[in-house]
Amino acid sequence: MAFSWPVRVYWEDTDAGGVVYYANYLSFLERARSEWLRDLGFEQDALRDESGVVFVVRRVEIDYLAPARFNDQLEVSVSPQKIGGASLEISQTIVRGPTRLVSAMVKLACVDAAGFKPAKIPTPILQAAGRAT
Repeated sequence: MAFSWPVRVYWEDTDAGGVVYYANYLSFLERARSEWLRDLGFEQDALRDESGVVFVVRRVEIDYLAPARFNDQLEVSVSPQKIGGASLEISQTIVRGPTRLVSAMVKLACVDAAGFKPAKIPTPILQAAGRAT
């Protein structure tokens, strides 16, 4: 089941032509992933402080299909595709109404907060994200 988060395009997100600057889509994707974790019951600072882990982006594959513009109301989805012991692969889309603007596949790695070495994803996150351990 996909999680969805609304994002409005602000002037600061656009270039001189009023079109969203391509790198800003990555921020929209990041916000939605943070809100997805929050919706599952996990705050990233608490994960770092209490479990000693953080999630880092290892790879992003992104297709820009149509432009977003100033003041557009967008929906950014998060849909886990593959959940490993220390990694997550997440499909994400950005849409404006029925129009798909961006498709992305994001691979996240779970690492220990101190040394940034691979770490197991905490069991409660695995369970909440849909993988029984």
